[in-house]
Amino acid sequence: MTRDPRTIIEDAPMSALQITAVAVAFGLNALDGFDVLSISFAAPGIAAEWGIDRAALGIVLSMELIGMAVGSVLLGGVADRIGRRATILGCLVVMSIGMLMVTQADGIVSLSIWRVLTGLGIGGMLASINAVTAEFANRRRRNLALAVMVIGYPIGAVVGGTIAAFLLKGGDWRAVFEFGAIVTACFIPIVWFLVPEPVQFLVSRRPAGALEKVNRTLARMGHGPVDGLPAPTPEEEGASVADILKPGLRRITILLTIAYFAHIVSFYFILKWVPKIVVDLGYPPAQAASVLVWANVGGAVGGAIFGLLAQRFALKPMTVVVLALSSVMIALFGAAGVRSLAGLAALACISGLFTNSAVVGLYTIFARAFPTHVRATGTGFAIGIGRGGAALSPILAGFLFAAGLPLAGVAIALALGSLIAAVALSGVKLRFDGAK
Repeated sequence: MTRDPRTIIEDAPMSALQITAVAVAFGLNALDGFDVLSISFAAPGIAAEWGIDRAALGIVLSMELIGMAVGSVLLGGVADRIGRRATILGCLVVMSIGMLMVTQADGIVSLSIWRVLTGLGIGGMLASINAVTAEFANRRRRNLALAVMVIGYPIGAVVGGTIAAFLLKGGDWRAVFEFGAIVTACFIPIVWFLVPEPVQFLVSRRPAGALEKVNRTLARMGHGPVDGLPAPTPEEEGASVADILKPGLRRITILLTIAYFAHIVSFYFILKWVPKIVVDLGYPPAQAASVLVWANVGGAVGGAIFGLLAQRFALKPMTVVVLALSSVMIALFGAAGVRSLAGLAALACISGLFTNSAVVGLYTIFARAFPTHVRATGTGFAIGIGRGGAALSPILAGFLFAAGLPLAGVAIALALGSLIAAVALSGVKLRFDGAK
């Protein structure tokens, strides 16, 4: 009887190749965190040099999110057709070009075009690295591996924000994107040499030379070769990226997309409005930025803790609880009446801890809810629509502030997103939910 290479990987301890693949995915996700904060740091310099107002600047800041939404939805399907590795490499090329060409932009239109292009690459990459992480990890460490990948975002935001602040001391905002283009380009050979196509994808899609590629990857993991590939399942034989909207997966797709979208509305309220809120309380911008850093530190710590706990406890109930606690903490940030900088930093840190833990839970659920042949498609769809929540969040908060709602009221209103996400996720039935 032919051994199933997927079972070999599922049951064996993590090899150096598998750990390396997860580490590379962590670094790729950190690029997203760096890019999000880099444009925020560069925005004042852009506005000053070109003399543009806040409305025009807001358009520029939203362009990347639009690109990411489109890239996640469209390129997730590409990753399920041509492969995760090829898609990631293509996205890195697009991101490098986009970041480099931003340094040559001479106005709002050209800058917006290159930010959309950069966002397209990031969106496609995010859908792909979630699948890569899930498919390289073994059964025992999969939840932890996905948590490690997700916390790349807040760590990238903290480290990238620090680097961006240093580069901007020279007075040229373009230096931030030059640095970003170089770092992104450096990942191209890293992925090329260190991350092969996942075995699960090769078995599911069976491209030309699939058996030889599977055996080469198994050898790099320290396993012996297999004589042949297992017979395809009925869902693999009739595989289509449109399966996520067919009866078997439609309910899961819709509920997970609602959950991710709703939580991201709450998540980005903390990320985008904390500095402004702290400044309005009378603190200088530098101290306000430090509060945001603490939110990202909390996010990294929370993601790591969640990943460890997810190895022992059922995934969905944990995520539902964390979403509910996220809602409570976001509401408290605005409604608790805390005025001291230390108190605000503590609330931001705890809020970041729970909000990012919930993101870890949702990403891990994406990997478990969608079968291999549509894993990147389903993940990309949910992330892409969810990025709409990222764009909506600061706009909605700004509208509520303009309508005269106090900070407490705005925080409570935006906190409802995480609560809605908890309700939506409660209706999802996972094929396997225990910590295995």
